[in-house]
Amino acid sequence: MPFSSILTLSCPDRPGIVYRVSEFLYARGANIVDSAQFDDKHSDRFFMRVHFEVAAGEATLAALESDFDALAAEFGMQARFHDTARKTRTVILVSQHGHCLNDLLYRWQTGALPIDIAAIVSNHRDFYRLAASHDIPFHHVPVTRDTKAAAERKLTELIDEQGVDLVVLARYMQILSPELCARLEGRAINIHHSFLPSFKGARPYYQAFDRGVKLIGATAHYVTTDLDEGPIIEQDIARVDHRMDPDALTLAGRDVESMVLARAVTWHAQHRVILNGSKTVVFR
Repeated sequence: MPFSSILTLSCPDRPGIVYRVSEFLYARGANIVDSAQFDDKHSDRFFMRVHFEVAAGEATLAALESDFDALAAEFGMQARFHDTARKTRTVILVSQHGHCLNDLLYRWQTGALPIDIAAIVSNHRDFYRLAASHDIPFHHVPVTRDTKAAAERKLTELIDEQGVDLVVLARYMQILSPELCARLEGRAINIHHSFLPSFKGARPYYQAFDRGVKLIGATAHYVTTDLDEGPIIEQDIARVDHRMDPDALTLAGRDVESMVLARAVTWHAQHRVILNGSKTVVFR
């Protein structure tokens, strides 16, 4: 059967990588639809994303993956083939602020967000009706200091049972344990305002109002054990001024947060993001 796939890779930079990858695909009947590459002079690493199609009767995706092992070993590549017919299986975590969740659900329902939402998990019950309106399973998992470990075990079981590829923290106001962060490395995305580290803690937009900020922003990043300091995927800002009270700043901030998170999730699901140490390469 014909199929479409995306190959992502990174490796130490050296001459001939693009040629050898293209030659490999051509020899197996693949037609390259889109290709992008980046040579990071600072880390001396090479990054590449290739979207290709294979006609019926040619190689299978499994055969391509197996055959590519030798080339990957020769160049020291970290490489992965992604079947474009399979949407990214996703769980969304949320607490009591639903703007990012609602935005993701709307984009998903209209087909603009290329993911498959397996479940919504929350430490509060606020959005169970919203989940039900989209026919998505809702799991209420309360979290206290005494129940945090048990709650994370339940979340881990759900991730494993549902074959989850991506966890999205859509304003989930709980800190994940180092163990869970390590387990989800490279497949958990968080969103927060970009005031950090200036305005930590509760009500950051009220703190920003008191300081008279002139712009606000949001950052989407991969979750790591370093709180809110994981590899950044996307950022954006909105200009504000003295006429805006704390509620207006909060509203503007929520809009930016929603847009930034949606972009990050979309690019991850389209296999456009490759980790580069503490940073990312994003082939938009």
